[in-house]
Amino acid sequence: MDETMIDPRLLLLMLLAAAMIALLFFALAGPSPQRAGVRRIAAIRGRHSNTELNQIEARMRKAISARQTEKHLFLTSLIPNPEQLSKRLAMTGKKWTLSQYMMSCVGIAIVIFGLMMLRGYSFLPALLVSIAAGFGLPHVVVGKMIARRVNKFTTNFPDALDLLVRGLRSGLPVGETMLVVSQEIPGPVGEEFKMITERIKIGKSTDQSLQETAARLGTPEFQFFCITLAIQRETGGNLAETLANLGGVLRQRAQMKLKIKAMSSESKASAYIIGSLPFLVFGLICWINYQYMEPFFTGDPAGLFGLGLMQLIAIGGMGWMSIGVFIMAKMINFEI
Repeated sequence: MDETMIDPRLLLLMLLAAAMIALLFFALAGPSPQRAGVRRIAAIRGRHSNTELNQIEARMRKAISARQTEKHLFLTSLIPNPEQLSKRLAMTGKKWTLSQYMMSCVGIAIVIFGLMMLRGYSFLPALLVSIAAGFGLPHVVVGKMIARRVNKFTTNFPDALDLLVRGLRSGLPVGETMLVVSQEIPGPVGEEFKMITERIKIGKSTDQSLQETAARLGTPEFQFFCITLAIQRETGGNLAETLANLGGVLRQRAQMKLKIKAMSSESKASAYIIGSLPFLVFGLICWINYQYMEPFFTGDPAGLFGLGLMQLIAIGGMGWMSIGVFIMAKMINFEI
């Protein structure tokens, strides 16, 4: 009888793997182009036909789209600030949606929770750690992707300004020079200028297109560019010379940032090592010998807020370390 029984840990691992596969499938599966094409053709037929059947189908499609909008509103109601999160996802340059992001967070939390339960951790610490890691790790990854993309844009943006200056001096209009930049400059700069030219082609003004890109990037360098074009459009003057001066200023800002980064790199490395070492040692000891660290998680339930003395000391130490890390981060960050 014992030989035919399934190990509960193995069953839990199988269920977690199935849930993770399902979440990844729904998160990464984008809209079907075939279905989108069929919907567009049906919409065109409905607009150009007055038969009763087509009108009924049009009403059904409208009701289905309204229901999908309600589902999207229900999803956004579960997120504290969906507009800000959507803006962060757009700043990565990836075509990610809120549903895909949330499914990925839930999947990571489920996997970490299952691994900790299989390792023998108690329910409450495993739940808290899995929730923190499931929603914290994607946030950190998105932040890193945004910073990497913004840095690439800032690095190549002065070259784009030089290309704009050469195009303007050769007699090309601003729209044509932006199109040349989108074709010649690789990376985020070319992508953003391509989106600007596409918005202008569909009827948006240049100011609106630039402001949308500036809101998504959030960099002062591109804001300077937008302000320069707006002032030149109102007051006139030599736009090529103004953009050439702006390119020089942006290169000087980049040089100053690199100088500050080089001077503070040693302090940053020391802060990273000193700040992360206690957590790394604690995690390794918990993973290698959980029985040794088990009193830390169980503790004395009769303490303050149901926590033991060791847990209160650890929370206080983490609080003081967080204050120290915050102060060091503010000391080495400079606005240029």
